[in-house]
Amino acid sequence: MLNADKREKALNPFDIEFADPQFEKLMQRRIRRVLLICSSYDAFILEEDGRIEEQLFKEYVSLNINYPPSFKRVSSGAEALEVLKQESFDLIISMLNIGEVEIFDLAHTFKSLMPETPVVVLTHFSREVSIKLEKEDLSAIDYVFCWLGNADLLLAIIKLIEDKMNADNDLLDVGVQAIILVEDSVRYYSSYLPTLYKVVLNQSRNFIREAVNEQQQNLRMRGRPKILLATTYDEAIELYSKYKNNLLGFVSDVSFKVNHRRDSKTRAGITLCKVIRRDDPHMPFIFQSSDLANKEVAVELGAGFIHKYSKSLSHELIDYVRSYFFFGNFYFVDPKTKEVVREANNLRSLNDALMSISDETLYYHASHNHLSKWLFARALFPIAEVFRAIQTSDFSNIVAMRSYVANAINQYRQVTGRGVIGKFNRHDYNEYLQIARIGEGSMGGKARGLAFINSILKKYSLFNKYPDVVINIPRTTVISTELFDRFMEENKLYKYALAEEADSKILKRFIKAKLPDDLREDLREYIKNVQNPIAVRSSSKLEDSYYQPFAGIYSTYMIPRVEDDEKCLDMLTLAIKSVFASVFYSSSRGYIFATSNVLDEEKMGVVLQEVCGTKHGDLYYPTISGVARSINFYPLGSEKPQDGIASIAFGLGKFIVDGGMTMRFSPKHPAHLLQLSTPQMALRDTQKMFYALDLDPEAFKVSTDDSINLKRLDITNTSDYPGMQHVSSIYDFQDDRIRDYYRPTGRRIISFANILKYNSFPLAEILSELLELCQNEMNTPIEIEFAVNVEDDPKAPKQFNFLQIRPIVENEEMDDVQSEQLDPDEAVIYSQSALGHGIIEGIKNIVYVKPDHFDSAHTRKIADELEKINRDFKARGENYVLIGPGRWGSSDPWLGIPVKWPQISEARLIVESGLKNFRVDPSQGTHFFQNLTSFRVGYFTINPFLGDGKFDVAVLDAMPAVHDSKYIRQVVFEKPLTIIVDGRTHRGMVKI
Repeated sequence: MLNADKREKALNPFDIEFADPQFEKLMQRRIRRVLLICSSYDAFILEEDGRIEEQLFKEYVSLNINYPPSFKRVSSGAEALEVLKQESFDLIISMLNIGEVEIFDLAHTFKSLMPETPVVVLTHFSREVSIKLEKEDLSAIDYVFCWLGNADLLLAIIKLIEDKMNADNDLLDVGVQAIILVEDSVRYYSSYLPTLYKVVLNQSRNFIREAVNEQQQNLRMRGRPKILLATTYDEAIELYSKYKNNLLGFVSDVSFKVNHRRDSKTRAGITLCKVIRRDDPHMPFIFQSSDLANKEVAVELGAGFIHKYSKSLSHELIDYVRSYFFFGNFYFVDPKTKEVVREANNLRSLNDALMSISDETLYYHASHNHLSKWLFARALFPIAEVFRAIQTSDFSNIVAMRSYVANAINQYRQVTGRGVIGKFNRHDYNEYLQIARIGEGSMGGKARGLAFINSILKKYSLFNKYPDVVINIPRTTVISTELFDRFMEENKLYKYALAEEADSKILKRFIKAKLPDDLREDLREYIKNVQNPIAVRSSSKLEDSYYQPFAGIYSTYMIPRVEDDEKCLDMLTLAIKSVFASVFYSSSRGYIFATSNVLDEEKMGVVLQEVCGTKHGDLYYPTISGVARSINFYPLGSEKPQDGIASIAFGLGKFIVDGGMTMRFSPKHPAHLLQLSTPQMALRDTQKMFYALDLDPEAFKVSTDDSINLKRLDITNTSDYPGMQHVSSIYDFQDDRIRDYYRPTGRRIISFANILKYNSFPLAEILSELLELCQNEMNTPIEIEFAVNVEDDPKAPKQFNFLQIRPIVENEEMDDVQSEQLDPDEAVIYSQSALGHGIIEGIKNIVYVKPDHFDSAHTRKIADELEKINRDFKARGENYVLIGPGRWGSSDPWLGIPVKWPQISEARLIVESGLKNFRVDPSQGTHFFQNLTSFRVGYFTINPFLGDGKFDVAVLDAMPAVHDSKYIRQVVFEKPLTIIVDGRTHRGMVKI
């Protein structure tokens, strides 16, 4: 049945690049203004009390067509000529009898005034009219139609003329398909055309439902099949020769003119069919004739046949067109019995059917080009072109052909699901859609960022740019803020949420509330199509905005994917309600007030994402999580600020967000790893634990702590977690060296050497490109979150998942700083690693943690005390300088003081100061760090004991204190301090 062919090796569906259909280039020429010439009586009959535009508008709306034309009516030829001298029209429609001047003569004048404007004549049908038309000069008349008072004909006339005007561009350049109607009887083509357009436009209305959003639906409507009219054999041959590669088929009379002559014995339609069939044996052809004897010939030619005198003529035409031209559903038939064995109504069901039908059925449809015809009829041009270009003989066996066709469809669906935001449809879920939205409200900032990333990946064709690596965003569904509003209102929660209750009490109220029923049903369908654990992330209106990115303020929950869909749905709804509740937690309220926003104006969207990672027993985690920034405020050695900076960790990204000990590197200098410069630093300054999702559904809990369902796992000498081999090195005790290989025993060092030094995964290269592209597209420095997963199976593609993007707000409002102003001798605090730029004015207070009394074991107490001090500053409307040892905002109290942003929100300058026995690298890549830059807070890092910067604590100790406790001291100056930050040289100082 099939012959082996050398081409088969080249037929790889994964190598196909599906170009986007250029729907925006279609239907460029339209009929927008119509001049209607008729008597008042005809107008009354024609318009049914003057409502012709209303009728036509209803037709357009019912068929989902834009741009209905406007009409201007005149009652005589003379009036028409006066109007044409002053106004332009795209179409002139005239009744046959318009008074003193014959329309046939008047049409020549119209053409002299507007040669490109079509002229159409409407007439009631009668034998006398037919005789008259045979005698008249119709050279200035484009079409004559038989008018029976049906507005459908006006729609057909307008669409027929538009199709003719746009045919060359739309068919030849873009690939739109056409149906050719060959008929010379005014009466019959006036009847056929409205019927054909009704079928075509309804077909279009059905297939646009497969489009993922309204914009795509409107564009795909332009790709509907066109209808071209030929009234002679010569016109039909000319149209076929020109558009033969873009035809769905013919509907043809049997007898019509050849070489401008009619011969009743010559059956021109049959000749036409034979000519076309010699060229294309599978071209669909439907005869319509008044002579029943022609039916036998039609059967011999494998064509359809309709009797013109049939009482059900229009219905038969509709049935034949739907069947022969592959409109509606695709029906797989048994080639022997012709019985329908499977049915498909979209690409998904088509692919499912292809995997189950018999070899004979598949071969039958493929060898007759039925698949490409059906796809063309649905305006799916790229995949239709692929299928039309291949032959059954290109494959060695039916298995290879089936695999190719199925994989090509899946590949196309995957490509079309990228770069767009689709509307979630629980009745026709598209599992290849990267971003879908539930509801009509705002998606929120985080979701907007994901949509932007999705468009960037598509714009620059990054999905498969790197060998064996797939760059993508996780499959995402966004619950819009409209559902948040409904949830709050239907459950009457605002009065409780705004009452400033305890976080636990707020959460309890939200958990008891009920999600909208339609949302719950959408989520039930969503669950059925999810294979991996789900991250339930906040996406508020203010989150990740340009000037006040609410980074890390709201909660993110993860739930395991369990086999019991209802159990999974229950966990998902609990997580969503918990994210909703986090808007009203005390820390969120403090942040909103600090940004001068109003709490009840904040609206919460929710992002549902499949978690990047692999299941390992009862744990789930990715190989790498990371944060990268396009600007590096702490460049080391040959690094430059514009080279960017990244922080990566093994396991879930919660570790990075909370300020854990990550691996810091510049994507332009991936092998330059300060933390690995000595064995001692590697042992001390690399990751000691990681987060993984607990897959046990019984362990799932609801809490104000969004990490409650995550397991915190220590990395010890005996740790052998799957995936660790990709990121670990071993410390050799005997030689005091770090060995860049992995073995089951030995001291683990999470070095990422295999990736950063030996490029087993092109992480640095990918980050460099993404940071540069995204910064250019956003016109501002940016921060991204990502996850990488490397399976143990070497054949499995590696994954780079782009999780989030947010702008880094630069400080553009501060005054210029002169370098000579920065004199360390005059400074009480001086830094050579300063973030920010400008002069900070009006600060009189310094709050500092006493260096000699600092104790890592009591950092939580210090954080609580700072919160009280900060509250007093907020009440007075004042700001201060904050100085303390270690890493501010760290979740690990042994690395620094674990404050949340609202606890120190009034600080305008924050200083991280190392101690002799307490040195920590500067915070970077955390949500806390992002908030500092967002609020334009100066940020110094100093290590005076290493000669890096200055902190004259003796000057402060000598001053009287307004607050003096065991750990914290606060001093106030009579005059405002001079605080200068030079972002160009990364130097900063505080001068009394």
